[in-house]
Amino acid sequence: MSFSIAGKTAIITGAANGIGLAIARHFADHGANVMCADMDEARLLNEWGPNPEDEETSEAPTRIFAGDLREKLTINNLLSATMDAFERVDILINASRQVMLADPLDADNLAVQTLLDQNLMTSLRLSQLVAKRMIQQGLDLGEDEQDTPLGAIVNLSSIAATRTQPGLLAYSVASAAVDQMTRSLAVALAPSRIRVNAVSFGSVMSASLRDTIRDNKETRADVIEGTPLGRIASANEIAEAAQFLTSDSSGFMTGHILTIDGGRSLLDVVGNPSH
Repeated sequence: MSFSIAGKTAIITGAANGIGLAIARHFADHGANVMCADMDEARLLNEWGPNPEDEETSEAPTRIFAGDLREKLTINNLLSATMDAFERVDILINASRQVMLADPLDADNLAVQTLLDQNLMTSLRLSQLVAKRMIQQGLDLGEDEQDTPLGAIVNLSSIAATRTQPGLLAYSVASAAVDQMTRSLAVALAPSRIRVNAVSFGSVMSASLRDTIRDNKETRADVIEGTPLGRIASANEIAEAAQFLTSDSSGFMTGHILTIDGGRSLLDVVGNPSH
C-alpha cells in the first residue's frame, strides 16, 4: 500500500487559515492538485497568491476559490471551478469549521443553528455534490477498472462531540452531528467505492485555539496539563492523518472517526477536570 496522493485532485475547504491551510499546503507539497476554498478571499490571496490564470503564469498545482459555502450556488461554483482547473476530483477535505461559546440556557442564542449550518450542512451538501461527481467519473472507467476506488472524503470533527462542557454546547452538538454524518455517508457511498472518514482532534493548534491562547495566556498551560503527551500538536499532524485517510494505505477504512488528541479524551473520560 502507498501513502502517495501525488496526481490526485483535492478540494480543501477552510484553506485560508489554521488546520485547513496546513492540510492544503501539505497536500500540495506531496504532489496533489489542490483547490483551496475559503470565505476569506483576502487571506486566501495572502497565503496562496492569485490563480495562475489571473497573472498569465505557468500552470500550478493549486487554485483558490473564495465564497460563502453555506450557499448552494457557491458550492456548485466551487465544483465547477475545480473541474475547469483539473478536470476531475478525487478527494474532499471538509476543513471549514467554526467554534462558538454560548450560554446553554439562553433561548435566544443562535449558536447551535449557526454551527449546524457552518460545520454540518456545508460539509454535507458539498460531500453530496462531490460524491455524485466521483460516481460520474467512475462511469467513464473501463471494464478492467471497475474495482478502482472512486474517491475519499475526510471531515474534521472534535473530541467535543463526546465531552460535556456546557459552554461548548453548540460546538459539541455540531461535532457529534459531523461524526454521525460521516458514518451514514460511509455506508451510503461504500457501494460506489467512495470512502468517508473523519479526524476528531483535541489539543491541536487550530486557528480557534491560537486565538484563545493569544487572548488568555494561561490557556496554553491548561491544555498541556490536560494532555497526557504533554504538548499541543501542530496542525500539520492533522494534515498527515488526512493524507493517510485519503491514500491507498487506508483503502479498507470507512466510517471511522480517527481521534488525534495526545490522549486528552482518555483523561476526560475518567473525570480529569483539567481543560
